[in-house]
Amino acid sequence: MSTNQTLKGDELAVAHRELEPRRSSAAVTLTAGLLGFALVCLDASIVNVALPAMGSSLGGGMSGLQWVVDAYTLAFAALMLSTGAFSDRVGASRAFGLGTAVFTLASAACGLAPNLPTLVGARVVQGVAAAVVLPASLSLVRQAYADPARRARAVAVWAAGGSVAVALGPVAGGALTTAWDWRGIFFVNLPVGALILVLLLRAPRSGRRPAPLDLPGQVTAVIALTALTFAVIEGGTAGWAALAVAVVAAAAFLRIEARHPHPVVPLGLFRDRTVAVTVAAGAAVSVAFYSMVFVFSLFFQQVQGRSALQAGLMFLPMTGLIAVTNVVAGKLAGRHGARLPMLLGQGLAVAGLLAMLYVDADTPPAVVALLLVPMALGCALTVPPLTAAMLEAVPAERAGLAAGVLNAARQMAGALGIAVFGALVSDGFVTGMRLSLVVSAALLAVTGLLSFRLAGPSASRA
Repeated sequence: MSTNQTLKGDELAVAHRELEPRRSSAAVTLTAGLLGFALVCLDASIVNVALPAMGSSLGGGMSGLQWVVDAYTLAFAALMLSTGAFSDRVGASRAFGLGTAVFTLASAACGLAPNLPTLVGARVVQGVAAAVVLPASLSLVRQAYADPARRARAVAVWAAGGSVAVALGPVAGGALTTAWDWRGIFFVNLPVGALILVLLLRAPRSGRRPAPLDLPGQVTAVIALTALTFAVIEGGTAGWAALAVAVVAAAAFLRIEARHPHPVVPLGLFRDRTVAVTVAAGAAVSVAFYSMVFVFSLFFQQVQGRSALQAGLMFLPMTGLIAVTNVVAGKLAGRHGARLPMLLGQGLAVAGLLAMLYVDADTPPAVVALLLVPMALGCALTVPPLTAAMLEAVPAERAGLAAGVLNAARQMAGALGIAVFGALVSDGFVTGMRLSLVVSAALLAVTGLLSFRLAGPSASRA
């Protein structure tokens, strides 16, 4: 063997030894990011089935239960507008570690809450931390893989973790509430949070880069959304006062965004027809999906007298098919463009919602569980193509910002839907439930008609 061959062999051996730690650290980073994303997604859905048990333990009535859900969702949604920039400024690994630590501590505070106000306050902190975790976890995964193909597969695995968590949420919430107590749905986060922090110690540190923040826009957005939600949930004189605050804050937000050099929501984005339609469709899907999970979690337990575990199992048929449908939707969008799967999805969801109008207290739970499936599949068929269509409609350098705006709009719409539909069912459950179904179907019908205006298959592929 020649000297040159020996040297080449030594170089390959060194390269192999250097590559293995990188692959190992990338796998560790992906695991940590996936668990973090799954954790914050889980807490958006695991709570619903435990709400009646919380009400029995802490009191507070329907409005209190609405705040338990919306305190988390509002903080999560509103702050997501800025936390991507925050993650860039401090470094994704630091932001992810900070967000995970705060989320874990807030989960402990939720589990130990002696009363409803304390629980709602801890849920706000959870939502703030979740808003930091989500973009930071995705940034970590993207940074861990230099090869575009491996990065794409890693991001797909990361996204699947969130879908699985959402699907398991109602079942896990019912099982923990039945076997332990409603506090168990929060305590289960503690070992997962600790594991994420341990994994993060082995992940590479992220660099920092300058990213502008729009604090006035962020503050006015939070005030407007919180005040509007308060007005819907609480009503009365305080509700009208809150509505006035919401209007003023919203006007201030629009004025700030129109003038700020780096707005959290660039209003010019919505001049593009595709962006406007996809954001509207995403919001309508969230109203239907998240609000129906909230309403039917209460229906199974408060109207039909089922246990928390039985209620959770009723959602398994609909949530178990979501991840598979997401994959099918992506393939349909790649072959036919975004318009066809969006139209099919929204049409299926509308039909499913209207079919549930015949549900009442005497409808067998298994039948209700099956009737929920078309609505869920329609929503799952709509989201991937609308996300892809929006990202294709904006320049590459604005893709992250556009995704943040879309996700924030979807979370905010879900929170407002829960506020509105919770108020409707509090005055007569079955009647309010049916009205909620009609409103959700009407919103999806409108956005379905708007989806006809999207580019056709050939334009989408181009």
